[in-house]
Amino acid sequence: MTGLPHRQTAPTWARSLHRLATYLSEDAFGGPRPWRLSTLINLQKGATFLFVLGLMAAFQNWGPVAWTYLALHGTYGLCWLLKHATFPDARWNVRATWGGGLLAFAAVLGPYWLAPVLVVTPLLGPRPEPAAWLLGTAVAIHTLGLALMLSADAQKHALLSQRPGLITTGLYARVRHPNYLGEMLLYAAYALLARHWGPWLVLAWVWGGLFLPNMLVMEARLSRHPGWQEYKARTGFLLPRLRTPRPPRNPA
Repeated sequence: MTGLPHRQTAPTWARSLHRLATYLSEDAFGGPRPWRLSTLINLQKGATFLFVLGLMAAFQNWGPVAWTYLALHGTYGLCWLLKHATFPDARWNVRATWGGGLLAFAAVLGPYWLAPVLVVTPLLGPRPEPAAWLLGTAVAIHTLGLALMLSADAQKHALLSQRPGLITTGLYARVRHPNYLGEMLLYAAYALLARHWGPWLVLAWVWGGLFLPNMLVMEARLSRHPGWQEYKARTGFLLPRLRTPRPPRNPA
């Protein structure tokens, strides 16, 4: 019968990376759990505006690229704090050990600041101003990413607070992970502005080592819900599926 739960299993490598990341960010070295992961994330996101502005003041870089970066990444951090205040994500509400919190910052949250360092400071030496199309592209994909991330998380929070289960409407009607897609577009914009392979290397690690295993493990958990197979067949994993596949014809 269609609609009955059909559990799927995440690949072994995805489950292993997911368990490793969970241990390193929450349980590393054991001991007391003095902070929540949400607190660490909020501190890094909120401090980004001050961090970039401080770099600009320290290196006297008040050029258009530095201001553009501050406007994008700095205000994203403020939008994140607004999101947390209005529809917080429960998955970040776990308590972490001292070691777990420090590793989470050292491995993910801290490296996110490599892009503004490369944009604002003279670390890479004299460089020509970026082309206008690159600035425009960064602003465009950042705007789209912010809208996707905030809208998807708001929809998920509103619906799951009413009932658990699959979300198959709105932004989730064509793509299963619109919030991850939005987050990826945001940080791709920052890497574009940096014009260096370093931030892309950070993103390759975060997207491949954290985001992808999380999405695959999440889908394995969601597969217990009735209707999962039908929903999966008509949606894209990360990119929206614009055309719904036709059902197979019955043999004559």
